[in-house]
Amino acid sequence: MPKKTPRHQPRISRQERVRQLRTRIIGVGALLAVLIISLVGLRIISSGRRTSSVKKEKTVSSESAQAETQLTEESADSDTAQEDTAGSDTDTPSPVASYDKDEPTTITVSVIGDCILGTDEYFDYDSSLTNYYYMYGADYFFQNVRDIFEADDLTIANMEGTLTESEEREDKTFAFKGSAEMAQILTSGGVETCNTANNHSHDYGEQSYLDTLDALEAVGLTHFGYDDVITMDVKGVKVGLTGIYELDDHLEREAQLRANMQKLKDEKSDLIIVIFHWGNELEEAPDSNQTTLGRLAVDLGADLVCGHHPHILQGIETYKGKKIVYSLGNFCFGGNTHPTEFDTAIYQQTFTITRQGVEPNLITNIIPCCVSSNWDYNDYIPTPQEGYERDRIMEKIDERSSYIEPATV
Repeated sequence: MPKKTPRHQPRISRQERVRQLRTRIIGVGALLAVLIISLVGLRIISSGRRTSSVKKEKTVSSESAQAETQLTEESADSDTAQEDTAGSDTDTPSPVASYDKDEPTTITVSVIGDCILGTDEYFDYDSSLTNYYYMYGADYFFQNVRDIFEADDLTIANMEGTLTESEEREDKTFAFKGSAEMAQILTSGGVETCNTANNHSHDYGEQSYLDTLDALEAVGLTHFGYDDVITMDVKGVKVGLTGIYELDDHLEREAQLRANMQKLKDEKSDLIIVIFHWGNELEEAPDSNQTTLGRLAVDLGADLVCGHHPHILQGIETYKGKKIVYSLGNFCFGGNTHPTEFDTAIYQQTFTITRQGVEPNLITNIIPCCVSSNWDYNDYIPTPQEGYERDRIMEKIDERSSYIEPATV
């Protein structure tokens, strides 16, 4: 018999209804709490992800900024270098590029004029420097000045002529050559380096020039000239040297001078000396080409400028606190047994180098000499002078210094 469904549910008490409502409220509250906690967790995770992303972006941005800063600094350095190059025609001395000692260093440099170690093949052999070499040996020639050059820190000579066995003489009035072994004349005399840029450096062709360089190197002499510059370490000071041959194209040598000076600055030279072979033979005053180029060398950063070729002494000027010695004349000179002027000089200057650069103290010493130990003929022994002769040569240098056209500022 089917079970009957009651027509009415039993009546629920008030207490039961309150208990059920309370249970529902607690359940809804728990559900809301779970939802709230879930939402907060998601936000924390999202925030963490954003924070991590921001940190990563900042790191990349920082690295980019550092790279950009480095590029900016490099660009600034490049711009400064360009400005230094472009504005080099000033009287502001170049800063010391490499000197890093706590104490100043003092070096004494000696510069001498034309040294022709050999002879012209058409000259009388018996009275030639070549014959004297084979009779008396290398030590003969600098016997009266050796002590001076051994006492200084650097001696610079103009090596004029060639040391070669070549027979390919150039078509010119005078052409000079000696044997390779004659380079020992310079080393035995205390000379350390030579300018080779002059009008007799190729007297027997290009090969004779290369032979000369080989001969100098074989006895331990350094050399410089034309496009070749050198930087020598002298008591920890980097001394930069360049030699310019001016006679063929005069002021067109400006480009080479600028280029060579820049090379020496790039090599971080602390002290720069420029040697010119220039001027007119037997002229007592420098011409405008000499004064223009000599002063430009100082403007470009030279600490000393010295020259030769006129075969006589010319004056000395102080330009923007630097010395320009226009001509030192002949020195150990195989080019003539009876030169027009026997007077010559050793020019010495003592430089003090500090971290700030070359001090402007201009400590100079001029040593008047005769190209020979005998006033009747050239015996090829340069000899310092004393007494009256010394005073006479100094007065000559002073007088010829007054012939120099002053610079216009």
